[in-house]
Amino acid sequence: MKLAILDDWFDTLRGLPCFARLDGIDVTIFTDHEPDVDRLAARLRGFDAVVLFRERTAVTRELVEQLPDLKLISQRSVYPHIDLEACTEHGVLVCSNMSGGVSHAAAEMTWALMLAALRDIPRQMESLRAGGWQTGVGKSAHGRQIGILGYGRIGGQVADYADAFGMKAVIWGSEKGRARAAADGRIVAASREEFFATSDVVSLHVRLKPATRGMVTAADLAMMKPGSVLVNTSRAGLIEEGALLDALNAGRPGMAAIDVFDEEPISWANDPLATHPNLIGTPHIGFVTEDEFEIQFADIFDQVVSWRDGAPINMINPEAAAS
Repeated sequence: MKLAILDDWFDTLRGLPCFARLDGIDVTIFTDHEPDVDRLAARLRGFDAVVLFRERTAVTRELVEQLPDLKLISQRSVYPHIDLEACTEHGVLVCSNMSGGVSHAAAEMTWALMLAALRDIPRQMESLRAGGWQTGVGKSAHGRQIGILGYGRIGGQVADYADAFGMKAVIWGSEKGRARAAADGRIVAASREEFFATSDVVSLHVRLKPATRGMVTAADLAMMKPGSVLVNTSRAGLIEEGALLDALNAGRPGMAAIDVFDEEPISWANDPLATHPNLIGTPHIGFVTEDEFEIQFADIFDQVVSWRDGAPINMINPEAAAS
């Protein structure tokens, strides 16, 4: 069995304890990102299975049609980057564990970005390194309101962090999410308008799918306070295209702290959003910790081994296995 692992940029996976689960399998790890479909197809020909590193590589119909030997894609969580119909038509089984607990790494990253923005830490560091001293006055988290858009596992964890920091957590999101929040004793905003207009921090914790793409609109951002902060560690596509850059230029919100961008990885200089003076940006590292990798790839590698042994698990398109 030949297995390809894509986009392990820092060659991290072979150092994880769970990597031993692949003993006996011919594994090739690619530490770069290949965006060109034809070159990627040439790279992957002859492999029986592919492990995806989250959503770093899209599996399109054009790619699948060039990989006659491919029989398995193993990954974890949602799969908007995979053409499931094309995989099924070509007998490619997709296995993805959709369960799991809270991503503490993502929740922690949310909090780190929020604090960095409130205290203006990057600018203060830049001043110090340039031989300067204090360069402005920050804001305390304690006593301020954080609006949490999306009350799933990560959103709930962020709300718990807010409690520990003495913040007022206010929830908005789907009707079901608001109902869960109310059942947990959380404050639910009276309206979408109130949610955006009264929060000192708004943090996004919603899965990206067709129904949620662009759900945060320019009008929503325009209601935010001039001194407020927007935090996004979920997906860039949740925000209407171009709206965040325009909003920062207009001063509402006053700052943004984001870990996700419309195109990833950014491979060019002077991106107007990534380099905006009122934006703190990180290169999608919310889930990039050794601890999180061990949790995720233990599941992914178990799926590979189970498929090899003729007993696949976590099948998304089981009909492909019968073809």
